[in-house]
Amino acid sequence: MQLFQIVRSAHNWLAGRSGYEKLPNRVCQTIDRQQEDSEILIGWVQLAILLTFAVLYTLAPSAFPDETRFEPVPWALGAYFIFTITRLVLAHARRLPYWMLVLSVIADMLLLLGLIWTFHLQYEQPAAFYLKAPTLLYVFIFIALRALRFEAGFVVLAGLVASAGWLVMVFYAVKIAPGNTSITGDYIDYMTSNNVLLGAEFDKIISILLVTAVLTTGIARAHKLLTRSVVESAAARDLSRFVPTEVVRQIAASEHGATAGQTELREATILFIDIEKFTAIGESLSPQNLVATLNEYFTAVSAPIQKYHGAICQFQGDAILASFNLPEANRDHARNAVSAALEIQRLLEIQTFNGVSLRARIGITTGEVVGGFVGTPERLGYTIHGDDVNLAARLEQLNKQHQTRILLDELTCERAGRDNFAFQRLGTETVRGRENPVNVYSLSA
Repeated sequence: MQLFQIVRSAHNWLAGRSGYEKLPNRVCQTIDRQQEDSEILIGWVQLAILLTFAVLYTLAPSAFPDETRFEPVPWALGAYFIFTITRLVLAHARRLPYWMLVLSVIADMLLLLGLIWTFHLQYEQPAAFYLKAPTLLYVFIFIALRALRFEAGFVVLAGLVASAGWLVMVFYAVKIAPGNTSITGDYIDYMTSNNVLLGAEFDKIISILLVTAVLTTGIARAHKLLTRSVVESAAARDLSRFVPTEVVRQIAASEHGATAGQTELREATILFIDIEKFTAIGESLSPQNLVATLNEYFTAVSAPIQKYHGAICQFQGDAILASFNLPEANRDHARNAVSAALEIQRLLEIQTFNGVSLRARIGITTGEVVGGFVGTPERLGYTIHGDDVNLAARLEQLNKQHQTRILLDELTCERAGRDNFAFQRLGTETVRGRENPVNVYSLSA
């Protein structure tokens, strides 16, 4: 049983799936999609290498004897072309089976070593002749090609097949092939004859294995980074559902991450929206239907806010607190906030949510606002603070008194541009929490 666990762990590591059982399925699927994209790239590189071989063979003078009726190279290239195209089609369809990935590695090396093997036939030389062919350098290209996929097992397989294949070719040249080939210990004799220097051939094999080992280590480390990157990316996407996307980007770019008290002061426009008569609506719906209605409503109302570059900072019961120009810079923040409010009101006129018609009141203010993280070192939340945040909520409530749907303060009207919208001044109001009266404006959808 222990041996089985060791073998299984080794297989998972070589296949790049070590630790997958600890990852959420969605993360595993994202990693698998990255690997599938890598296989598409590998397929195109294989095709490019094949075409290179074909061009070089076509341009090179024919070296086969005239009486030779069968030339193996075109047939080998043709078979490999069919295999490569099939593999590439399956890769694009994301239906490439695992066994074909393994077969592809073996096919690469068999093609290369087979082409090298034919050299002694083409030039009518002893088999040892092909041992000096510089074409062997393509072995390293084929091994490196497997590094495009973040699975160390394929690099290991490529290196082992190449090493074993070259060892077989050395054995063939020395023991099996006819000719006057012998083993020599003289390097000059090796370079100027068809004799074999075993040390030189072993150096080639050792070089192949060392390159394989280095790439395998690098791929194993790269796979860990890929997994960590996918996990963090998934976490960032999830986090962006709780805090504004711009905040997530700031956290990612921050040297120290998110900390309590990390704030910024900026003029911003605040939009506060609340559903009319929500208590009565809630009493008429079951809890499940109420939640479904709210979810549909929040989804619909959030779209105009995001469209006009606003950030939803909080969902407060049935209310939404959104800011423009904080945390994301937005020069036309006031005009965008007003445009979003108008679009929301128009949307509510024509749309129902889970079969329920909803109406909302909106308060909009502009002023200096602080945005940042509050909480403890272990638990933080992003929010915005300032007198104008409270004022937006007060204006939203004043809509009841004025029987309006959108109320704004004077600075918002100025920043948005009085000529851009049909603002109507309603007078001044003494708002709870403020000593000085506030000039209040309405706006119809």
